[in-house]
This record gives sequence, C-alpha cells and structure tokens, in this order.
Amino acid sequence: MCSTMAMEKRKHYWNGRWGRLARHDVLLYEDGGQWMVEHRTGGVEGRTQWAEYDLEDAALDRVRDLLAGGDEWRELL
Repeated sequence: MCSTMAMEKRKHYWNGRWGRLARHDVLLYEDGGQWMVEHRTGGVEGRTQWAEYDLEDAALDRVRDLLAGGDEWRELL
C-alpha cells in the first residue's frame, strides 16, 4: 500500500452493537486505485483483518459478504 496520495476512507459500517466482544466495523478505503477492506472486531482496540483488491467491484463484494447476516448494519459518516 504505497502511493503519493493519502488513503481515503470511502465507507464505514457498524453492526450497531456496543462492547468489546460484540462490536464489528467494516471499512472501505481507496488508495491510488487500490481498494482495501478492513474488518475490525472489538472496536478500536480489537482485532483487524485487511484485504486488498485491484478492483472496486471486488472490494464491494467483500464488504457485502461481511455485512450479510443477522446484524442490523448502519452506515457511519
């Protein structure tokens, strides 16, 4: 992940649950044509998994996969 531009957060979703064990966040970033998806469990101090994609559509597919399920996901600004 190296470019002359700053990595820009494009989307941020939260599962609506509070607490270190229950909270999940999914974030989509773009950096010079590279797309990154961050899946964070446990809030800011929790665990983070990153996936990198060459195409926006592939990154969005991963975001949709992560948002599938029983949680009531909310988009944060």
